[in-house]
This record gives sequence, structure tokens and C-alpha cells, in this order.
Amino acid sequence: MSARKAVFRVDASLQIGTGHVMRCLTLAELLRTQGVECHFVCREHAGHLLDVVARRGHEVHRLPMAERPDSMESRQLPAHAGWLGGTWQLDAHQTGAVLAATRPQWLVVDHYALDARWESAVRSAAGRVLVVDDLADRRHDCDVLVDQTLGRQSKEYEHLVPSSCRCLTGASYALLRPEFAQLRPESLARRRGQMRLQHVVITMGGVDRDNAAGRVLQALDRCTLPEDSHITVVMGPTAPWLLRVQEQAAAMRWPTQVLVDVHDMARLMATADVAIGAAGSTSWERCCLGVPTLMLVLADNQRGVAEALEAAGAAIVLGDADAGPDRIGAALQDLTDNPRLRQMIERAGAVTDGRGAVAVSSCMLDER
Repeated sequence: MSARKAVFRVDASLQIGTGHVMRCLTLAELLRTQGVECHFVCREHAGHLLDVVARRGHEVHRLPMAERPDSMESRQLPAHAGWLGGTWQLDAHQTGAVLAATRPQWLVVDHYALDARWESAVRSAAGRVLVVDDLADRRHDCDVLVDQTLGRQSKEYEHLVPSSCRCLTGASYALLRPEFAQLRPESLARRRGQMRLQHVVITMGGVDRDNAAGRVLQALDRCTLPEDSHITVVMGPTAPWLLRVQEQAAAMRWPTQVLVDVHDMARLMATADVAIGAAGSTSWERCCLGVPTLMLVLADNQRGVAEALEAAGAAIVLGDADAGPDRIGAALQDLTDNPRLRQMIERAGAVTDGRGAVAVSSCMLDER
């Protein structure tokens, strides 16, 4: 292990979404600035981001799709076991071969389908193990655990990780790219001086497999917005409804652009007056920059994040993808010239300062 290396086991797909890979890329790029060579082990799901990872300059190890676990075994597996694209035993064998060849100092695991059984099976080939989780619903065999959920307490993992495990919990550990922290002062200052709702940004995740963005656009087209309003929709390159949303955007009453594979999300978010977004990993990006948010819940695992942000006063939860769009007009109207808007900006900004990835990478480098 003369060269410093880290291996990431993480997937993206139409079902999983892109958030897990994107936050791992954030951590990997910070580690690379400190001389760490990063490798990604990813399965070839429909909607994978293997090419994106490769373009970012990291080593990619592709795992082919395999048979799913049988029904008898599934009873003892994590709730999201079907997201793996094969059995955990096969996955451990395949990933173990990569670990044996690379001999990393760190293995980073960010996958709802994996638990302590998989981690124990590959541990001997990895130096130390860091798990990124949001669910606190299964056991892990790891040295460090990161859970960026707002309000998450280390004690919630007390019986799920070894006693020696260091738990980094709460939104202060949100894995955001450095430019969010850099633009934070400018973004917060602008909002404190300007309370208009002119630029609306829609972020429904990199995949948006159920076309929530399209439904939001449809709802906005029926709303009364300021005459100089404009709308930006952010989508991933694998989004199945991308072409349909682009056609919708061209027919909107307000200037509407659809941006794909955005590389400067921080700058875009800093210009947003209000966001309409899913309760996924972009939630922490919006909070860091103080963006008031109308939030939709697009998956069960997003519900806890949405409830916590609403309880903190950092967002307004509209409901799920079916019920939410009908409430958009009323919610926007309610925020116009409303003291609640200023309160949302302040409370969103208090959730995270955007330096979570720096804290996590420093922990890894300090413990090497």
C-alpha cells in the first residue's frame, strides 16, 4: 500500500438515482487533491454513471448485471437488496478481486443493498472501511460511518456498528463540492437584501424516472408568476423523460431552459430565488446556499429528510409527485411578500455550512 488509494463501491441506476455516485465523486475529488488515487466499482445497471466517473479521471471497474437473490434468501436481506443487481456473495467476490489488485487504504461503501455481511467478507482486502448511509436500518462492519441526515444522532447506530466505529452524523457532514461553501456568503447576502421570486429552479434528481419535473412545469404554466420570471430545470443525461421536458419547456409562458449534466450547480443555485425540488441529496446544496425550497417526496427514503427540513423551517413539503404539483401555485403565492420567506432563507442556511466533505476527507487522511 505504498501509493495512497481508495476504492468506492457505489451504484447509479434508473431505480437508485444518481445521488450516491455524485456524493462519492465529491469525496473522491477532494481525496485526489491530497494525492489519493480513487477507484470506483460500479455495476452496469440501466442508467449507470460509469462514463461520468471515467470522465472525471477516476479508475472504473465495471461489474456485469447478474441474477437477483432468490425469494428464500431475500427474507434476510436489506430492504433495498433488489438494487444490487446480483447476490451480495457474488458482489463481495467481484469487489474483493478489485480490492486484492489495488490494496487500498480505504474502502468507501455507499449502497443501501449492502450490509455487515458484505463488508465483513471483503474487509481483509481493504485497509479501513467507511460506510455512507442515510437509513440506519441495518448492521455495518466499518471503521467510520457517515450519515448526513438532518438531526441524525450517533446513538441511532449504537447497535448497528462496532463499538470502535467513529460515527459522523448530521447535516454538517453533507458531502458537498467545495464551491458550495465558497459561494455560501455571497448567496446568503444576496437573499437577505432581495426577496423576489423571479428565478425558479427545478431539481428532481438526476433520473426523475416518474417525470416529476414535467408535472411541476405543467403546474407552473397555470400559476401567476411575475412577468419577468424565468425557470431553469436541471436534469441528468440518463433521465428517461428528458426530451419530453425539453419540449414542454419550449412551450412555457415564461422563458424556461433545461440544463443537462450541470457542472456548476453551486453557481446556478446561488442565482435561484426559490427551488422546487426532490428531498434527495440536492437538499443539502440548497440549504448551504439558503435557497427556500418547495419540496416533493419522490421515494420513501426521502420522507425522513423532507419531514426534518420542514420541521426545521428550511422547506415546505408539498407532498408526493402526484399530489405536490397541485399545491405549487398556492405555495408560491403564499411566499410572495411573506415574512416566512426570509425565515426559510435563514433556517435553510443554518442546516449546513457545506464543509462536510472536507471534514470526512480529513478524517480519512488523519486515520490512514
